[in-house]
Amino acid sequence: MSAEDAAAAAAAAQQPLAEERAEVEPQAADQAPEPAQEQKSESVSQTAPEDKAPEEKEEEKKEENEEDAFTYRTLVLTGYGGYDKVKLQLKKGLPGPGEGEVLVRVKACGLNFAELLGRQGLYERLPSPPVTPGMECSGVVEAVGEGVQDRQVGDSVLVLGRCGLWQEVVVVKADHTFPMPDGMSYEEAAALPINYITAYMMLFEMGNIRSNKSVLIHMAAGGVGIAATQLCNTISDVTVFGTASASKHEVIKQGGVTHPIDYRTRDYAEEIRKISPKGLDIVLDPLGGSDTQKAFNLLKPMGTLIVYGAANRLTGQRKNLLALAKSWYNQFTISALSLMHSNKAVCGFHLGYLDDEFPLIARVLQTLLELYKQGKIKPRIDSTFHFEQVADAMRRMQERNNIGKVILLPEPKKEEPKAEEDKKESANEDKKEGEQKNDIQKEERPEEDKAEEPKTGES
Repeated sequence: MSAEDAAAAAAAAQQPLAEERAEVEPQAADQAPEPAQEQKSESVSQTAPEDKAPEEKEEEKKEENEEDAFTYRTLVLTGYGGYDKVKLQLKKGLPGPGEGEVLVRVKACGLNFAELLGRQGLYERLPSPPVTPGMECSGVVEAVGEGVQDRQVGDSVLVLGRCGLWQEVVVVKADHTFPMPDGMSYEEAAALPINYITAYMMLFEMGNIRSNKSVLIHMAAGGVGIAATQLCNTISDVTVFGTASASKHEVIKQGGVTHPIDYRTRDYAEEIRKISPKGLDIVLDPLGGSDTQKAFNLLKPMGTLIVYGAANRLTGQRKNLLALAKSWYNQFTISALSLMHSNKAVCGFHLGYLDDEFPLIARVLQTLLELYKQGKIKPRIDSTFHFEQVADAMRRMQERNNIGKVILLPEPKKEEPKAEEDKKESANEDKKEGEQKNDIQKEERPEEDKAEEPKTGES
């Protein structure tokens, strides 16, 4: 057999095998998709629970949109100057509490002298504009962050902060909030922290006040003045001298001031010397300038002067350079040797610089809340103003017209309904106008008739 014949025979032998493979392979191809379909159905059954993910995402997106659409009212110091520099603005986005924080819906805010100084750029602890002032407020907890154990949604609290609390909602550290005692109003809660902590720490921590001591309280009708008077009254036999305008004397005397003095018409130092020739044990000085020297001279040996403000620098809506220069020129100075020879103490107090001593502040505030529960102290609310009226609130306090605390309310001011009497008067006026029109028409008609009479006669 030749080579060609052998090759042909081999090819003929392989042809049936190829045909057999061809028959088998189409069948395998037809059967191959079946496992894939089974695998796909398995995959579908495995991912079926994840079909809700788009709905959840849509719900989450909806919540995010609602949070982004949320707006709240806030007061912003836009620059240094007059009352018009504090403006009411709307902020967008619901702030969320982080770890150790809470979200508070604010019901009332306290107005303090520091905010008046801050508006003129005279309070160094307030950040530069634009900034939201406000060091104290009260409200209701609406959300709590991770790790917060002792606050719950719905708790009524009072809040302390460096600034930023003049808003409808605020996020603050949970340990900067304190539960409100039963029976305390939101206005009282907003009025208590700054004034009463200041007064307590000066009298008890620095002044070591006790029975049979005498105290001079300047601006006795203001927030700190009333707080200091009430705290003095928690101790027996403390004599309180208080300066205020004559129109406020009856109120502060009822509040516990032993000797009210009208600083506008009399020299308070001379008046005090008439009553207490030896002087005083404690003087609280919020004025500064030449009044600090007078305060030091009023002290008895072993007496204590506590300086905690510089109200004499605030003389108008805007920064007064002349008043600042005068206050600086009359600034009290004394050498250590003279201080030693006089046997007197001079202290300074500034609550804004006690940031690192918050446990001490918290302890004092808890003591004050206990005194409130016992009925020994109670903030006096002078007036309340809505955020829209912040200029009027500042004006009232700066012009010394308040007796007690001035409070700001975040909620919008409601339009007062028209009185029934006004409605009746309006109806009467409308009725009179209608009658007058009728009378005028009646007067005009005879003239028209008279004008037509000649025509009748001629005919």
